[in-house]
Amino acid sequence: MSTQSEQPTVRKVFTNRHGGFSADPYSSFNLGDHVKDDPRAVAQNRERLADIIGLPAERVVYMEQIHSPNVTEVTADMVGAGPIEATDALITTVPGVALAVLTADCVPLLLSDESAGVIAAVHAGRMGARNGVVRRTIARMEELGAIPAQIHALMGAAASGANYEVPDSMAADVESKLPGSRTTTAQGTSGVDIRAGLTRQLLGLGVRMIDADPRCTVEDKNFFSYRREGVTGRQAGIIWMP
Repeated sequence: MSTQSEQPTVRKVFTNRHGGFSADPYSSFNLGDHVKDDPRAVAQNRERLADIIGLPAERVVYMEQIHSPNVTEVTADMVGAGPIEATDALITTVPGVALAVLTADCVPLLLSDESAGVIAAVHAGRMGARNGVVRRTIARMEELGAIPAQIHALMGAAASGANYEVPDSMAADVESKLPGSRTTTAQGTSGVDIRAGLTRQLLGLGVRMIDADPRCTVEDKNFFSYRREGVTGRQAGIIWMP
Protein backbone atom coordinates (compact mmCIF):
# COMPACT_ATOMS: atom_id res chain seq x y z
CA MET A 1 0.00 0.00 0.00
CA SER A 2 1.46 3.37 -0.99
CA THR A 3 1.12 6.53 1.03
CA GLN A 4 1.42 10.18 0.12
CA SER A 5 3.34 12.67 2.23
CA GLU A 6 1.26 15.37 3.85
CA GLN A 7 1.25 18.63 1.89
CA PRO A 8 2.58 21.68 3.74
CA THR A 9 -0.09 23.96 5.14
CA VAL A 10 2.13 27.03 4.73
CA ARG A 11 4.28 27.97 1.76
CA LYS A 12 7.10 30.50 1.59
CA VAL A 13 8.76 31.88 -1.54
CA PHE A 14 11.47 34.47 -2.22
CA THR A 15 12.02 36.02 -5.64
CA ASN A 16 15.17 37.41 -7.23
CA ARG A 17 15.53 39.99 -9.99
CA HIS A 18 15.24 37.60 -12.96
CA GLY A 19 12.35 36.53 -15.18
CA GLY A 20 10.25 39.67 -15.47
CA PHE A 21 9.25 42.44 -17.85
CA SER A 22 10.93 45.58 -16.46
CA ALA A 23 13.66 47.42 -18.35
CA ASP A 24 16.91 48.79 -16.91
CA PRO A 25 17.59 49.89 -14.23
CA TYR A 26 14.72 47.78 -12.89
CA SER A 27 15.46 44.68 -14.93
CA SER A 28 13.70 42.54 -14.80
CA PHE A 29 11.38 41.05 -12.14
CA ASN A 30 10.74 44.26 -10.21
CA LEU A 31 7.70 43.96 -7.96
CA GLY A 32 7.86 47.42 -6.41
CA ASP A 33 5.31 49.94 -7.68
CA HIS A 34 6.90 52.91 -5.87
CA VAL A 35 10.33 53.06 -7.55
CA LYS A 36 9.32 54.89 -10.78
CA ASP A 37 9.32 51.75 -12.92
CA ASP A 38 6.79 51.47 -15.77
CA PRO A 39 3.50 50.62 -13.98
CA ARG A 40 2.56 48.25 -16.82
CA ALA A 41 5.74 46.24 -16.35
CA VAL A 42 5.21 46.06 -12.58
CA ALA A 43 1.63 44.88 -13.13
CA GLN A 44 2.87 42.18 -15.52
CA ASN A 45 5.50 41.08 -13.00
CA ARG A 46 2.92 40.86 -10.23
CA GLU A 47 0.60 38.87 -12.47
CA ARG A 48 3.45 36.47 -13.26
CA LEU A 49 4.24 36.06 -9.57
CA ALA A 50 0.60 35.31 -8.77
CA ASP A 51 0.48 32.76 -11.60
CA ILE A 52 3.65 31.07 -10.32
CA ILE A 53 2.25 30.62 -6.81
CA GLY A 54 -1.18 29.63 -8.12
CA LEU A 55 -3.30 32.47 -6.72
CA PRO A 56 -5.28 35.28 -8.35
CA ALA A 57 -3.27 38.51 -8.38
CA GLU A 58 -5.87 40.26 -6.22
CA ARG A 59 -5.23 37.74 -3.43
CA VAL A 60 -1.60 38.78 -3.09
CA VAL A 61 -1.55 41.54 -0.48
CA TYR A 62 1.19 44.17 -0.55
CA MET A 63 1.89 46.92 1.97
CA GLU A 64 2.93 50.56 1.92
CA GLN A 65 6.20 50.03 3.78
CA ILE A 66 7.43 53.02 5.78
CA HIS A 67 10.20 51.53 8.01
CA SER A 68 7.84 51.53 11.00
CA PRO A 69 7.03 49.04 13.79
CA ASN A 70 3.39 48.98 12.62
CA VAL A 71 1.67 45.57 12.36
CA THR A 72 -1.63 45.00 10.53
CA GLU A 73 -3.91 41.97 10.53
CA VAL A 74 -5.30 41.22 7.07
CA THR A 75 -8.92 40.06 7.28
CA ALA A 76 -10.99 38.63 4.44
CA ASP A 77 -12.73 41.94 3.72
CA MET A 78 -9.37 43.69 3.13
CA VAL A 79 -8.23 41.34 0.35
CA GLY A 80 -8.34 42.90 -3.12
CA ALA A 81 -8.67 46.45 -1.81
CA GLY A 82 -5.12 47.49 -2.69
CA PRO A 83 -1.96 47.80 -0.61
CA ILE A 84 -2.26 48.06 3.17
CA GLU A 85 -1.33 51.59 4.15
CA ALA A 86 1.52 52.59 6.47
CA THR A 87 2.60 49.25 7.87
CA ASP A 88 5.67 47.02 7.84
CA ALA A 89 4.18 43.71 8.92
CA LEU A 90 1.13 41.79 7.74
CA ILE A 91 -0.54 38.95 9.63
CA THR A 92 -3.44 36.76 8.57
CA THR A 93 -5.36 33.63 9.49
CA VAL A 94 -7.17 33.56 6.14
CA PRO A 95 -6.27 30.69 3.77
CA GLY A 96 -5.65 31.47 0.13
CA VAL A 97 -4.25 34.93 0.85
CA ALA A 98 -0.58 35.64 0.14
CA LEU A 99 1.25 38.27 2.18
CA ALA A 100 4.09 40.07 0.38
CA VAL A 101 7.09 41.97 1.68
CA LEU A 102 9.29 43.94 -0.74
CA THR A 103 13.00 44.51 -0.16
CA ALA A 104 16.25 45.66 -1.75
CA ASP A 105 18.67 45.17 1.22
CA CYS A 106 16.29 45.08 4.21
CA VAL A 107 15.47 41.70 5.74
CA PRO A 108 12.32 39.99 4.44
CA LEU A 109 11.04 37.84 7.30
CA LEU A 110 8.33 35.19 6.89
CA LEU A 111 6.76 33.71 10.03
CA SER A 112 4.33 30.84 10.43
CA ASP A 113 2.65 28.70 13.06
CA GLU A 114 1.10 25.95 10.96
CA SER A 115 -0.75 24.39 13.89
CA ALA A 116 -2.42 27.67 14.81
CA GLY A 117 -2.98 28.74 11.20
CA VAL A 118 -1.27 32.11 11.62
CA ILE A 119 1.25 33.60 9.17
CA ALA A 120 3.10 36.90 8.83
CA ALA A 121 5.32 38.80 6.41
CA VAL A 122 7.63 41.41 7.92
CA HIS A 123 9.71 44.20 6.40
CA ALA A 124 12.58 44.21 8.88
CA GLY A 125 14.70 47.14 7.78
CA ARG A 126 17.20 48.75 10.09
CA MET A 127 14.73 51.23 11.59
CA GLY A 128 11.78 48.85 11.78
CA ALA A 129 13.89 46.12 13.35
CA ARG A 130 15.44 48.62 15.76
CA ASN A 131 12.01 49.88 16.78
CA GLY A 132 10.51 46.46 17.43
CA VAL A 133 8.49 45.45 14.37
CA VAL A 134 9.43 41.78 14.81
CA ARG A 135 8.71 41.75 18.55
CA ARG A 136 5.31 43.34 17.90
CA THR A 137 4.56 40.87 15.13
CA ILE A 138 5.27 37.87 17.34
CA ALA A 139 3.07 39.38 20.08
CA ARG A 140 0.19 39.85 17.63
CA MET A 141 0.61 36.30 16.33
CA GLU A 142 0.35 35.07 19.91
CA GLU A 143 -2.90 36.99 20.33
CA LEU A 144 -4.23 35.05 17.33
CA GLY A 145 -3.25 31.71 18.85
CA ALA A 146 0.34 31.19 17.77
CA ILE A 147 2.89 29.71 20.16
CA PRO A 148 6.49 30.96 19.79
CA ALA A 149 7.95 27.44 20.07
CA GLN A 150 5.79 26.43 17.10
CA ILE A 151 6.68 29.44 14.93
CA HIS A 152 9.03 28.94 11.99
CA ALA A 153 11.02 32.00 10.93
CA LEU A 154 12.59 32.32 7.49
CA MET A 155 14.77 35.29 6.53
CA GLY A 156 15.59 36.02 2.91
CA ALA A 157 18.65 37.52 1.26
CA ALA A 158 19.60 40.91 2.67
CA ALA A 159 22.54 43.24 3.18
CA SER A 160 25.17 41.35 5.16
CA GLY A 161 27.15 42.73 8.04
CA ALA A 162 30.26 42.58 5.86
CA ASN A 163 28.73 45.18 3.52
CA TYR A 164 26.30 47.18 5.66
CA GLU A 165 28.47 50.12 6.71
CA VAL A 166 26.94 52.76 9.01
CA PRO A 167 28.34 55.50 11.26
CA ASP A 168 29.61 54.24 14.60
CA SER A 169 26.91 56.16 16.46
CA MET A 170 24.20 54.50 14.36
CA ALA A 171 25.67 51.04 14.92
CA ALA A 172 25.70 51.71 18.66
CA ASP A 173 22.11 52.94 18.58
CA VAL A 174 20.85 49.88 16.70
CA GLU A 175 22.79 47.59 19.03
CA SER A 176 21.13 49.23 22.05
CA LYS A 177 17.69 48.25 20.71
CA LEU A 178 18.58 45.11 18.75
CA PRO A 179 21.45 43.38 20.58
CA GLY A 180 23.69 41.24 18.41
CA SER A 181 23.38 43.44 15.33
CA ARG A 182 26.53 45.54 15.67
CA THR A 183 29.46 44.25 13.66
CA THR A 184 32.57 45.20 11.71
CA THR A 185 32.42 45.33 7.92
CA ALA A 186 34.87 43.71 5.53
CA GLN A 187 36.53 47.15 5.27
CA GLY A 188 37.05 47.26 9.04
CA THR A 189 34.43 49.95 9.61
CA SER A 190 31.33 50.03 11.81
CA GLY A 191 28.40 48.05 10.47
CA VAL A 192 25.19 46.26 11.34
CA ASP A 193 24.02 42.73 10.65
CA ILE A 194 20.26 42.89 11.02
CA ARG A 195 19.76 39.15 10.48
CA ALA A 196 22.13 38.40 13.36
CA GLY A 197 20.28 40.80 15.64
CA LEU A 198 16.90 39.38 14.62
CA THR A 199 18.09 35.83 15.23
CA ARG A 200 19.03 36.73 18.79
CA GLN A 201 15.75 38.57 19.28
CA LEU A 202 13.67 35.68 17.94
CA LEU A 203 15.46 33.23 20.20
CA GLY A 204 14.77 35.52 23.14
CA LEU A 205 11.08 35.54 22.22
CA GLY A 206 10.94 31.75 22.26
CA VAL A 207 11.18 31.13 18.52
CA ARG A 208 13.50 28.17 17.96
CA MET A 209 12.98 27.21 14.31
CA ILE A 210 14.96 29.87 12.45
CA ASP A 211 16.35 29.62 8.93
CA ALA A 212 18.04 32.25 6.78
CA ASP A 213 19.27 32.65 3.23
CA PRO A 214 22.86 33.82 3.89
CA ARG A 215 23.30 35.62 0.57
CA CYS A 216 24.11 39.33 0.60
CA THR A 217 22.04 41.54 -1.69
CA VAL A 218 24.82 44.12 -1.88
CA GLU A 219 27.34 41.72 -3.40
CA ASP A 220 25.06 39.24 -5.21
CA LYS A 221 23.85 40.82 -8.45
CA ASN A 222 21.03 38.30 -8.74
CA PHE A 223 19.22 40.57 -6.29
CA PHE A 224 18.15 44.21 -6.30
CA SER A 225 20.23 46.30 -3.90
CA TYR A 226 19.52 49.90 -3.01
CA ARG A 227 22.92 50.31 -1.38
CA ARG A 228 24.69 49.05 -4.51
CA GLU A 229 22.53 50.65 -7.20
CA GLY A 230 20.51 53.50 -5.76
CA VAL A 231 17.77 53.43 -8.40
CA THR A 232 16.63 49.81 -8.50
CA GLY A 233 13.70 47.42 -8.20
CA ARG A 234 12.41 45.29 -5.35
CA GLN A 235 12.28 41.53 -4.82
CA ALA A 236 9.62 39.89 -2.68
CA GLY A 237 9.08 37.42 0.09
CA ILE A 238 5.68 35.71 -0.12
CA ILE A 239 3.89 33.54 2.43
CA TRP A 240 0.47 31.90 2.17
CA MET A 241 -1.70 29.06 3.39
CA PRO A 242 -3.09 27.15 0.34
